[in-house]
Amino acid sequence: MTRVPERGIAVSRVQLASAIGWLDRIDPGSHRRVKGLRLVTAYGIAALMGAALSAAGASPEHARLALLAGGFALWASVCEGRATRLESARDLGLLAASAVVGAAFTAALTPWLSHGGSVLPEATLVLGAFVVGHGKRWGVLGCGIGAQFFIGQLLAYGLQLTGADFPTIAVAGLIAAVASIVPRMLSGPAEQPVPAVPAPAVEPRRWLQTETVMGLQAALAALAIVVLDGTLGLTESVWALAACTFVIANTSAGTVARIRQRVIGTAIGLPLGLACLPLAEHVAIAVWAAAALAMIVYAVALPERYDVACGAYTFTLVVTLAASGEHSVLLLSARLWETLLGGALGLAAARFFLPLRELTEPSQASSIERRP
Repeated sequence: MTRVPERGIAVSRVQLASAIGWLDRIDPGSHRRVKGLRLVTAYGIAALMGAALSAAGASPEHARLALLAGGFALWASVCEGRATRLESARDLGLLAASAVVGAAFTAALTPWLSHGGSVLPEATLVLGAFVVGHGKRWGVLGCGIGAQFFIGQLLAYGLQLTGADFPTIAVAGLIAAVASIVPRMLSGPAEQPVPAVPAPAVEPRRWLQTETVMGLQAALAALAIVVLDGTLGLTESVWALAACTFVIANTSAGTVARIRQRVIGTAIGLPLGLACLPLAEHVAIAVWAAAALAMIVYAVALPERYDVACGAYTFTLVVTLAASGEHSVLLLSARLWETLLGGALGLAAARFFLPLRELTEPSQASSIERRP
């Protein structure tokens, strides 16, 4: 009988204890771990409901309905941050509706803007990039609605939806609302919202609110990516668009910090995900389990450890794409350089277009909440 080396067991125990210690330091009340489980549960319920409706003949768009519903439910759960179940249910319904509006907006304009491979449909995402920043004027809910509108656009653009897909989008929104609200009702007081990270005070501008400037900076960077995609052709332009939009902070220094954290996290999460490619081909269930665990880490890391959150999400994205059949290392690796491109353009917009500078008086600090 083979004896397992005691040294290996000891090392594993030390690593496990270290990971648990990290979780306890960042999430002492286990509230974020509960939210992480809720994210995974909401996505799973929505995807399964979408697949079940398709199989029952209620929708012919099996893959699209499941992906839309899962995406709407996942990110609605990420953006929601209320203390009571009633408020959470209200916000989750509004967030799912916002994603539906964003997806329908892009789907409606796509047929009118598509001409011989034109990137004009992609230009609709510039509006979403602006809404992400501008929505922060209205606190947690406004921030979430702006992000959900943009995410709905990204999903519609990636799935190449058109006006004919309006029923699928509407059904996906209803599924997402149910799938995200039910786990929140069950989590109850075991989950408490993550406190907002205080943002630095910003030098006021006479005509424009800080959040409006943030939206304009993100929109300008997004427009530059659309132009680059139309002239040079990017592997996955939506990854660059997401990067340039979500790194914009309410000061130029904050934008630089978020770009650095996003790039570092992506650079760590990408190779870990690529290392799982052989496993994705043969043991897909293990990869999906690893992705679920990574999303729990994502929820725990936000908002203080944006780098860890970005690494966890990049890992999840790569392994889920691999488990779904995408095994091109070149395409998956584009996640890193598209993030670099989006971050560079976001930085240029933040530095040279209506730059936002921090005030020295901490008492004037803004209440804008940072979101990925």
